[in-house]
Amino acid sequence: MSGTFGRLATAALRCVDPETAHTLSINALKTGMVPGTRRTGDPKLAVNVAGLRFPNPLGMAAGYDKNGEVPDALLALGFGFSEIGTVTPLPQLGNPRPRIFRLERDGAIVNRLGFNNGGHDAMLGRLAARRTRGGIVGVNIGANKDSADRIGDYVLGAARFSPLASYLTVNISSPNTPGLRNLQSRASLAELLVRVRGARDSSGATPPIFLKIAPDLSEAELSEIAEEVLVKRIEGLIVSNTTLSRAGATGPSAQQAGGLSGRPLFARSTAVLARMRKLAGPKLAIIGVGGVSSAEDAAAKIEAGADLVQLYSAMVYAGPGLPGEIVAGLSRIVAARGLGSIAQLRDRAVDEWAQRPIG
Repeated sequence: MSGTFGRLATAALRCVDPETAHTLSINALKTGMVPGTRRTGDPKLAVNVAGLRFPNPLGMAAGYDKNGEVPDALLALGFGFSEIGTVTPLPQLGNPRPRIFRLERDGAIVNRLGFNNGGHDAMLGRLAARRTRGGIVGVNIGANKDSADRIGDYVLGAARFSPLASYLTVNISSPNTPGLRNLQSRASLAELLVRVRGARDSSGATPPIFLKIAPDLSEAELSEIAEEVLVKRIEGLIVSNTTLSRAGATGPSAQQAGGLSGRPLFARSTAVLARMRKLAGPKLAIIGVGGVSSAEDAAAKIEAGADLVQLYSAMVYAGPGLPGEIVAGLSRIVAARGLGSIAQLRDRAVDEWAQRPIG
């Protein structure tokens, strides 16, 4: 499904409610209605991050393939990696519908899904079934809304998924589970990181751990998070999740409760990314996410300090051909600048972005 047909199919999906459209798109990938790309990988786009070799730096962010149903179909679209989840120990329905809202004029989405997913057991079965297929598939772990021990939920996720995941993402930054973002406070974060890292190390496998943070943190909170991640020897950060801010968002749905993603988030998330790169130093792995919809956006994230880049919301509007287009565009950017590798773009604009206001 590419070219004119892909664009028409994407337009048709926008004629139904967003959650139904999401389910239809997952089913299309599962049944092979969306064929993969057949492009030869550009070796100049390959990057080594946190002990893994990524064929290109573009990934599908968590939130799309919540139950690990189509990671290989997503890789076939041209993504260098795919992140599945957020998955919680027990299945949960999430928040009442409607809970996804399109802001078409802004190229944005507001969602308040609330970690709706089928739970650990279902995803473990799917990952075990694909373990010989290769490709980088990360697992984004979370906590059940009604859990009496949320840190314990993350520990359980780390223990269970470490043997099967290319990397783990500890998602404590969703705004749609009440109180979850409190785990970003220093005392809670310190305990969380120690226990999750211990569970990973005890599993017999050592996938890198990424901490996914919010874009709504203060300068002091960012500094504390960077210090804890470095002291606890966590391999990386994902910057950032959705925002509670509505800066740059228009239309009646902009005021719906939930997290805002898409184009209005780009500047804010990139400024936070650059700050975290300067705070954490050059060695920590960082994935930049928020508002990416073109090769130029992806390159800007890398210049602001990202090793890797993720997207999701832009796919809602541009369709399944977008990852291939972005990867091809990154190849052109590398060639036009005479670079030997995409990694040579990193940090070229980190000082400029770090000086920009957040908001």
